[in-house]
Amino acid sequence: MANFFETKIEYLKGVGERIASLLKEELNIFTFGDLLQHYPFRHEDRSQFHHISDVNENMPYIQLVGRIQRVETVGEKSKKRLVAYFSDGTGVLELVWFQGARWVAKNLKMQTDYVVFGKPNRFGSKFSIAHPEMEVFIPQQQEAKPLLPVYATTEKLKRGRIDSKALVKLQKNLLQRAYEQIPENLPEYVIKHYRLISKRDAIRHIHFPEDLEWLEKARFRLKFEELFYIQLRILKLKLSKMAKSPGQVLCETQLVHDFYEKYLPFDLTNAQKKVIREIFEDLRSGKQMNRLLQGDVGSGKTIVAFICMLIAIGSGAQVAMMAPTEILAEQHYRGLKDFAEKLGLHIALLTGSTKTKERRTIDQMLRSGELNILVGTHALLESHVQFSNLGLSIVDEQHRFGVAQRAKLWQKNENFDPHVLVMTATPIPRTLAMTLYGDLDVSVIDELPAGRKPIRTVHRYEKNRLSVFGFVREQIQAGRQVYIVYPLIEESEKLDLKHLEDGYESIRRAFPDTPVSVVHGRMKPADKDFEMQRFVQAKTKIMVATTVIEVGVNVPNASVMIIENAERFGLAQLHQLRGRVGRGAEQSYCILMTEYKLSKESKTRLSTMVRTNDGFEIAEVDLKLRGPGDIEGTQQSGVLDLLVADISKDGKIMQEARVQVLEILEKDPDLCQPEHLPIKRHISSLKQHTINWSKIS
Repeated sequence: MANFFETKIEYLKGVGERIASLLKEELNIFTFGDLLQHYPFRHEDRSQFHHISDVNENMPYIQLVGRIQRVETVGEKSKKRLVAYFSDGTGVLELVWFQGARWVAKNLKMQTDYVVFGKPNRFGSKFSIAHPEMEVFIPQQQEAKPLLPVYATTEKLKRGRIDSKALVKLQKNLLQRAYEQIPENLPEYVIKHYRLISKRDAIRHIHFPEDLEWLEKARFRLKFEELFYIQLRILKLKLSKMAKSPGQVLCETQLVHDFYEKYLPFDLTNAQKKVIREIFEDLRSGKQMNRLLQGDVGSGKTIVAFICMLIAIGSGAQVAMMAPTEILAEQHYRGLKDFAEKLGLHIALLTGSTKTKERRTIDQMLRSGELNILVGTHALLESHVQFSNLGLSIVDEQHRFGVAQRAKLWQKNENFDPHVLVMTATPIPRTLAMTLYGDLDVSVIDELPAGRKPIRTVHRYEKNRLSVFGFVREQIQAGRQVYIVYPLIEESEKLDLKHLEDGYESIRRAFPDTPVSVVHGRMKPADKDFEMQRFVQAKTKIMVATTVIEVGVNVPNASVMIIENAERFGLAQLHQLRGRVGRGAEQSYCILMTEYKLSKESKTRLSTMVRTNDGFEIAEVDLKLRGPGDIEGTQQSGVLDLLVADISKDGKIMQEARVQVLEILEKDPDLCQPEHLPIKRHISSLKQHTINWSKIS
């Protein structure tokens, strides 16, 4: 029954058209396979009974045996509710119903033992359970109850009488039919090596485990398999890219030598040299390079990118560099223009603001091959932008571009796929990088340029404001500049603007003789740029801004970053903002200002910022706090369509799965050996658009 798991859900006993349409609409369950992989989000242990006298508010769920003493209706109109007083001899607890009270009242029996299950809530000294699960207590039926699965549902499903209990019933019906049909999709030797249970037993015990040990075995098996197939998909893609995509051989280094000897303004760090060697090996290999360059803010990625450009240009190719914003594109252009012109190279900037006349000149120079470097924004992707010989594409802060957008850039050379260098200052935790960028080779600049001092970070409350302002005065008198950043509150940008304007006014009052710039997202680009330039040229000493300065301006003279309401920012954002200072040789400071009342998570974020400057450590904490779905760029990647695995917690399993996949693909890239037949059979059964290859199909 090859297509058993593709059977429409309507054909399952207990599911008619009405229930089927609700399952499709609310839970995306269309087939038997979809329902089988709608895993429970927790299990309830119904083997234990509690006494009412032992109940406390920290218990997630409780199970009691007792009798109803009396029942009454309380409250008026919308606040009307049915209350039953339930006792087990050790105390009394209230059972409360807000809906269906009349039906419940009619069916409740006095002098009858009930088993009650639900979540306890505390009001003063009393405990209550709202809408408890109840059944008559029959002693001989209470032994050895297994762990009960609890499934995600929605309000609409509950109104249609499809709650977790109804889903339990459907899963039981389906499992009886499906168990024998579930195929094994991992090789026998992998199962033995990792002591995995079979796929069919994993599916059975993830839903209805005999005990906690079986539940753990089921989870481990399904997590391993899921991460195994994610890595298989990524690494097969990488190998096929390498096989199909020959790259231009770029190996001429004369321009690099000229730059080193005459114009390089500082010594490269060992980390920069190592990364340049890795990239050079790729460029001259004859295979297309796909490399991710990770480096914290200020680690010197741009100079590495420029040296790679020189290798490409010296070998007769052109270079494109794409940035997500006009400010960042202009900054790259200005930074590279000076070096390029000294070496006699032609460089141009193309953004949405470029005038038509300039665009025509750029287009002509590009097509003739006269233009060596084109820096720009999304404007580079337009179809009329045609290169003579694009050899290297550099994408900065790549998580801000969609996959399809980047692919357009790769198609701008008819003879070869251009080499690709993706740069990011957003440190990506190792487990996430293996998932999101597993098809890219990764280089890391993990060393700051010589002479840079680590930024000192402190956390201060409102009561410390006068001393903070005193410190700002000292820094300005010593010739330094200061950023003061206010949070952007997406739900209410007007509120934020008011907040920033209030801040601006208080800064003007506190520093009446100091010129101040103000920048926010509602300003016209020209006004924003004018204010930014005044700060860059040190005409203003304080920059009051929202997070628009998170990516962009480079002011080596700025030594203090004050972040107001720092508790409202995510860790990655706090780290990016902090990276705006510490770009010169002077000691720099980051001051996190907050209210007194802070959540546990906010305290963790702030203490992490104070403790470390290591972007990768910060990213790991961020991943644990927020989960992978919120880390920048992961939602659009499509890779994280996970059923059981959790990237933030299952890094070790991911590592093991990746090692196993690499071993398999090294010895059998086409999965033709008999022992790999289960993998090959499974992949060929999948639909073309399937993202998660571990799914039953």
